[in-house]
Amino acid sequence: KKKKKTLENDDFPFTMNSDVIDTTVPSLEIDDDEPSAPVKKIQDNTPVGSGESPELPFFRQALSGGVLCSKCTLGKDGTRDGEIGNPTELSILRAVYFTGVNPTTMKDDVPVIAEVPFSSDYKFMATIHDSREENDGMGMSDKNIVHVKGAPDRMIPMCCNQAKAGLIGETEPLNKDYWISQIAILSSHGLRVLALLRGSVDAGTVQKGEQLGPEFVQEKGAWLTMVGLCAIMDPPRPECVAAVRESNMAGVRVCMITGDHKDTALAIGAMLGLVDTEHTEAITGPDLDALSDDEMKKAAMKYNVFARASPQNKIRIVKALQAQGEIAGMTGDGVNDAPALKASDMGVGMGKEGTDVAREASDMILADDNFATIVVAIKEGRTVWDNLRKVLMINTPINNAQGLSVLFALIFGMEQTPLTAIQVLYCNLICAVTMGFVAAVEPAEDGIMEKPPRRVGKRLIGRFLFLRIALGTAILVFVTVFSSFWALTTFRGEELCDTAEWNALDPAEQKEMLWQLVHSQASNSLTFSALSITLSARFAYNSAMHTRTLYGNKFAWYSVLIVTVLQIAITYIPGMNTVIFAMGPMKWEQWIVVIIGMVVVFLVMELEKALRRYLSSIGSDTDDLEFDRFDSVPDFDSGDRLLPKGASRMVVTELKK
Repeated sequence: KKKKKTLENDDFPFTMNSDVIDTTVPSLEIDDDEPSAPVKKIQDNTPVGSGESPELPFFRQALSGGVLCSKCTLGKDGTRDGEIGNPTELSILRAVYFTGVNPTTMKDDVPVIAEVPFSSDYKFMATIHDSREENDGMGMSDKNIVHVKGAPDRMIPMCCNQAKAGLIGETEPLNKDYWISQIAILSSHGLRVLALLRGSVDAGTVQKGEQLGPEFVQEKGAWLTMVGLCAIMDPPRPECVAAVRESNMAGVRVCMITGDHKDTALAIGAMLGLVDTEHTEAITGPDLDALSDDEMKKAAMKYNVFARASPQNKIRIVKALQAQGEIAGMTGDGVNDAPALKASDMGVGMGKEGTDVAREASDMILADDNFATIVVAIKEGRTVWDNLRKVLMINTPINNAQGLSVLFALIFGMEQTPLTAIQVLYCNLICAVTMGFVAAVEPAEDGIMEKPPRRVGKRLIGRFLFLRIALGTAILVFVTVFSSFWALTTFRGEELCDTAEWNALDPAEQKEMLWQLVHSQASNSLTFSALSITLSARFAYNSAMHTRTLYGNKFAWYSVLIVTVLQIAITYIPGMNTVIFAMGPMKWEQWIVVIIGMVVVFLVMELEKALRRYLSSIGSDTDDLEFDRFDSVPDFDSGDRLLPKGASRMVVTELKK
């Protein structure tokens, strides 16, 4: 009597075409005692008739190689929760799980005797197992089964037969042209294709735990049986497509270096936007091996997609880009990526899926393994660079004006300095703490990712920033000195308080009161005009005469408020104004002069930006993109930077030496 067990819905919560629990799926009955139905002789090239579905034994036998020849661990209940391993291999395990076969149980039932570990050099891995009737069919009890999984174009030369209609138990001569055609068709749709093959050796030929090399598979000639192809879609994340588009706008060229088939790489590259009118083709690792140094430099600039690339190819690509004066960043997650990550100007490792070796070799680690995060980092880097320049644009003219206002006032005949020492120190402190801080936390400016990258060797202060600083200094000095002379001329000889009180003062006290008004005028004109410099410098490219000035950085307005309150306090609080800062309470007409000075400074700085935008529109370099006397021009002579021709045939240890 046959014993039967029932696979209930709770054990198999997924249907063949759904990712949700479907309690309408009927229970499946699986025979425990008898092996799978014997393989029938078939007359055509399909395992089932049109419109029919294969039986479960078909999936078990066809995909058993993908399960056994794998080191991956499937997540809980076939989900991603707790999964370990390569997504491509995991997709095969998940497909098997959805047929009602537990991959973990299958592995435990037929443990690995020995294996050929995967390497990007030969693009396959192999495992040896004892035979099992439900996996391998009848008549194999005296054999060990060799399961091989790898790149199909590398596997075809090792095959002599193919499983007829994909069913284990009956083979026919390999139709090489058919498989090459199917590989090309699947790859052209962006599918990652793996070939599943099997062979057999006499039981006992391989010892338990024996260390096997690729020659175990390669040196037997054409001896394997092609079982089938697994095509896996690993589409780019939507945010990655947008990130590549933004990178291109920012002048950052994105290349894809992959071990995938050339057609697959081209299709994925097209999805990502890497294939365009300038970069229409892909090149493979073997093609790169044959190139000279000069040809390699041209190829690195010509192609955006590099397929079937080895780890050594990656190093050579990086070196070729660097020899052309490019800044090369490299992403990677595997041990073999470590040399290229180390050789690049910015190695980016993966925090989730990356190996410890790759992370150690990296300069930066992505916590979320998302390429779009790199683009965010580029934007943040540009924002930091812009903000550093804005801080200089604010603090440098203000600091210059504090000393130069005193100097030019004395040069033009002023009897005393318009600013006292304590006023200069106070202005320096309050402007650095408030106005400089405003620029440091300014968010990214509109259009910042539409500018080309900064060239290597560019200084923080370029030609145009220097001119802006000089212009800001000049206008601040002019407003401060002019307003000081105006106050001195306007109030000289006038009664600055009640007549009786004024007449009671001796000439020295009357003169001191006059100079207190001059000091107030100079201090407030300088400080409030510095606010105009700050509000204009918030936007390096765009006009500040826009509603954007009202939002985006709340600290800018906190700064305006703090400075205004402090200036009014030191101007009008008795004792603080006259004793500490040598300032007197300002009259209303003095505030009009202060406001006029603010407007003049703001308009002058905005007119300068408008002129720069106009010059930029007609092709002038107004963003300090070209090298000038302020910069140090780097030497991009290749010298020994390129690895020798055929470097991809060198082993990693040799490269490290």
